[in-house]
Amino acid sequence: MRKLDGIVAKGLYVYVLAMGLFHIYTAVFGTFEAYLQRAIHLTWVLPMCFVLYPFAAGRKRQAIETSVPWFDWIFAALSALPGIYIMLNYDEIMMRMQGVDDLTTAQLVLGTLLIILLLEATRRIVGLPLVIVAVFFTVYTYYCDAPFLPQLLRGVPTEFQRLVEGMYLTDEGIFSSSLGVSATFVMIFLIFGGFLEKSGVGEYFMEFAQAFTGTAPGGPAKIAVLSSALFGSISGSAVANVYGTGSFTIPLMKRIGYKPFFAGAVEAVASTGGQIMPPVMGAGAFVMAALLGVPFNTIMIAAVLPALLYYGTVLLMVHLTALRDGLKGLPADELPSIRSVMKKLYMMSPIVLLVYMLLAGYTPMYGAIAGISLAWAVSLLNPGKRMGPKEILQAIHDGSENIPLICTACASAGLVIGSVALSGIGFKFVGAVLALSGGIPFLALILIAIVSLILGMGLPTTSAYILGAALGVPALAKIGIMPLAAHLFVFYYAIISNITPPVALAAYAAASIAGSPPNRTGFAACRLGILAFIVPFAFCYDPGLLLKSTFMGNIISIVSGVAAMAGLGFAITGFTKRRLSLPERLGFAAFGLLALHGSLPIALGSTSAVIGLFLLLRPRADTPEVR
Repeated sequence: MRKLDGIVAKGLYVYVLAMGLFHIYTAVFGTFEAYLQRAIHLTWVLPMCFVLYPFAAGRKRQAIETSVPWFDWIFAALSALPGIYIMLNYDEIMMRMQGVDDLTTAQLVLGTLLIILLLEATRRIVGLPLVIVAVFFTVYTYYCDAPFLPQLLRGVPTEFQRLVEGMYLTDEGIFSSSLGVSATFVMIFLIFGGFLEKSGVGEYFMEFAQAFTGTAPGGPAKIAVLSSALFGSISGSAVANVYGTGSFTIPLMKRIGYKPFFAGAVEAVASTGGQIMPPVMGAGAFVMAALLGVPFNTIMIAAVLPALLYYGTVLLMVHLTALRDGLKGLPADELPSIRSVMKKLYMMSPIVLLVYMLLAGYTPMYGAIAGISLAWAVSLLNPGKRMGPKEILQAIHDGSENIPLICTACASAGLVIGSVALSGIGFKFVGAVLALSGGIPFLALILIAIVSLILGMGLPTTSAYILGAALGVPALAKIGIMPLAAHLFVFYYAIISNITPPVALAAYAAASIAGSPPNRTGFAACRLGILAFIVPFAFCYDPGLLLKSTFMGNIISIVSGVAAMAGLGFAITGFTKRRLSLPERLGFAAFGLLALHGSLPIALGSTSAVIGLFLLLRPRADTPEVR
């Protein structure tokens, strides 16, 4: 990102602030019609991409750029024209008949211009992988009857005019529901995040984690897990979370004796899991609610148990590792006291209010506005963090400035969504999955998991999820998987691509802080996050893991989930009351996996086996006492 100064920086500050205020206004008083709201949003964001982000993305010299070259000013101006045309001719566009009325020359030129400039903005901000995927699907839609394509992938091609029409003048392409999520929920939650930071609530998350876990064995690792769970749900970005909390927690973990690669892995896993932890779960969960057509609290409730099992497993493994290796916590005098932290427990109130409003059925936008208001009120109780008019405007600006990444990713993902709708490749993909899996659900799940992991390599979670959902969810629905479980399945695998080598962005970010080998950090992160690879398969067979079964079914799923968490944690660390032998580790691993089996007798029997095996173990004389 360019470091601008002078009149350009001041003008851009006002521009971004105005954008934030507009979105706050629509959150409070109601948004415009969906297509128009999305067009306004993209028109506001796209020029920012060319002003703030250099053409030579990724080069070292971009860090010192303090001015905008003339060609980027031209790109910025041109990128606003397609949206301005929509605003000025909105009624006419709404009255035209898709597939019947011809495009005017202006519409054809502006639509083509928007696609090209959107792809260039995406290249600069998100990276080349998403551009390649979007271009592939768009070109396929035009050439899908090419003779070199396999018969299974051939279809009826779309004329260039109809392709531009579908992408530009409808809400099924660039301006699809994925961009709608950016234009409404994500924007307001980014501003909420700005208020949490300025009011001191974000800082309090770290203090809370330090006070309650810092002195325990492996305390810094537990600080990383707890603080990242709290912070990551709001930030919605695994890499941002790694840099935000890992710069503090990773050096502390290394200080008490954790190996650098393990310290980086803990932070990567904890930060990645923030996107599956309610209440916010990043931008992807809002997209999921829109695609499923369900209230957001439905997604939030379903995600609670898998997220708790994920973090519970990570906490258990860092605790067992600390006990196994004799690692101590931090001295109490270096940490905030529990008493001082509890005195400021009111700092959690914005998050508590948000959770209450979401569970009560209020829209996420109203919940975020209420959280913003309470975050400001909380700041007034802390002299060092008191938010006056200047700080309020700065919080709105800082939150809004982070929108280009998500906005361009969602808009480019819309090119894929539009291509799937126009070309019918989604149906062909369903047929291919069913053919390759032979109609066996488990094999189909494995295929979709691989596709989602590949799509997630190098892509933001939201984009990876949207692409995976467009292709994979119809195939899972065809084999009888519950729609909510199918979407969460794809969502999980899009997220854990952040810790899965060879392209594990969160693990690599953590490795850069820890000074450890990236791939070794990534593989260690995979071991710590093992439950995230397994639980999605389990909840596709057991709705109780999503709290969608009967009351007793939900209770059994909770108990068996905890048994699986314990069994896998013991097996991977090789320690409980003492170091475990290989047969004992294999026993815990087998029973832990079977505890998640959809069959009630097998799940309960395996749960009992995990408990029984643990109780039968006896500490050896050479094992340090476990407290």
